[in-house]
Amino acid sequence: MLNPVSPFRVALSVRNIRLLLAGLAASQAGDWLYNLALLALVYGRTHSSAWVGLTTAARILPEVALGPLGGILADRIDRRELMIGSDVIRAGTMATLAVVAVAHAPIIFAPILAAVCTGAGSAYAPCVVAVLPRLATDEQLPAANAARVSIQSICIVAGPLFGAILMLVGSPAVAFTINGITFLAGALAVARLPRSALHAPAAATETPQGLHRELKAGWEALRGYNHAIAIVGANIISSAVYGALTVVFVILGHRLGVGAAGYGYLLAAMGAGGVLAAGISNKAASSENPRRALIASMLAVGAPLPLLAVTGWLPVALVLAGVFGAGTFTAEVVGDTCLQRSLDPAVFARAYGLALPAFLGGIAAGALIAPLTITLVGVTGTLIMIGAAVIAYCTLVLNQPRRADRPAVLAATD
Repeated sequence: MLNPVSPFRVALSVRNIRLLLAGLAASQAGDWLYNLALLALVYGRTHSSAWVGLTTAARILPEVALGPLGGILADRIDRRELMIGSDVIRAGTMATLAVVAVAHAPIIFAPILAAVCTGAGSAYAPCVVAVLPRLATDEQLPAANAARVSIQSICIVAGPLFGAILMLVGSPAVAFTINGITFLAGALAVARLPRSALHAPAAATETPQGLHRELKAGWEALRGYNHAIAIVGANIISSAVYGALTVVFVILGHRLGVGAAGYGYLLAAMGAGGVLAAGISNKAASSENPRRALIASMLAVGAPLPLLAVTGWLPVALVLAGVFGAGTFTAEVVGDTCLQRSLDPAVFARAYGLALPAFLGGIAAGALIAPLTITLVGVTGTLIMIGAAVIAYCTLVLNQPRRADRPAVLAATD
C-alpha cells in the first residue's frame, strides 16, 4: 500500500467517495486557477504592488476569519445544499469578475469579489472532511483522506499552471469564465450525491444556539479528545514551517546557483513529495499506532531543514524538500483521520472549522516571522532553529504518554 496510486484505487472504487472527490477536485482547481489572472488584472490596471497585496489579502483572510462560521454552517445546514450553494456563488463571482475585466469596471470590485469568492468557500472544506467518514468504511477512511489531501496538493500546483496557460492563450476574462465552469462542474458532482449521506447530524439532534455557544461546542469537542490539541498543534507547526520556507526558498535558490527559478523548483519538489507520499500516509493513518506515525511524519518535517541549511547541491536540496512535503502531507492525513474517528460527528465540522483557520494562520505567521529570524541569524540559523523546534515538539509533546482518564485513538496501543 506504499504505492501513491493505491489510495486513489481504494477511494475511487466507492461511487459516493468518487463523486465527492470529483467535486472537491473541480472546486479546488477553481480556487487556485484564477489567482494569476486576478493579480494580472489588478496589476495591469493599477501598476501598484500595494493593490496586488490588498487583493491577495482579500483572497486569503476571509477563509481565516470565516472558517469557524463555516464549520457551524456545516453542522447546521444540509451539507449537499451548502456545498452546491458555495460552488454556485463562486461561479457567480467568476462571471462578475469576467464582466469587470471586459467592461473595465472600477478595479476595487476585484478584491471585493475575491473576498466574496473565498468567503463562500469557507464551509466547503469542513463539509468534505465531515462527510468522508459517512461515505467510507473505517478501513477505507485513511485512503480516502490520502486521496483528498493529494487532490488538494495537485490543485495547488496544477491550478496556477493551467491559469498561466490560459493567460498565454487568452485574457483574464477567459480565465475567470473557465474557472466559473469548474465551480459549476463541482456543484454538479456534489448534486449526484445522496442527500442522506450529506445530512448534518446536529441539525436534527440539537437546537441551534448563539454563535458563541456553537463555537464553544466545537472547542469542547477538541478539548474532550486527549490528543486533539497535540494533533492540531502538529499541523499548525507544519503550516508555519511551510510559510517560513516560502520565504527561505527565495534566498536558498540564489545560494544554490539557480536564482529565482530555485524557488519554483523547491516548491514543486515539496508538492511532489506530498503526492508521492499518498501511499505512505494511507498506511500510516491505518496503523495500529497512529501516535508513532504522527511522530515519524513530524520528524520528516523537521529533520531535513538543518540539512537544507548546509547543502550546496540542488538535487540534494530537492530531495530534502520532497521529504519535508511528504512529512507535512502524512501529518495532515494521520491527524485528520484520528479526529474523524474520535470526535462526535454532530460537532465535528464546528471543531474542524476552528482548526482549519489555525492552520492557515500558521502559514501567515511563518511567512511573517521568517524575515525577522533571517535578519537575526541568517538562512542557515533559521533552518536549524526551525528544525530543532519541530523535533522538540515531537519529543516534548507528541512523545508524551496518554492520560489514563480518557480513551484516545492515537494511543490505542500505548
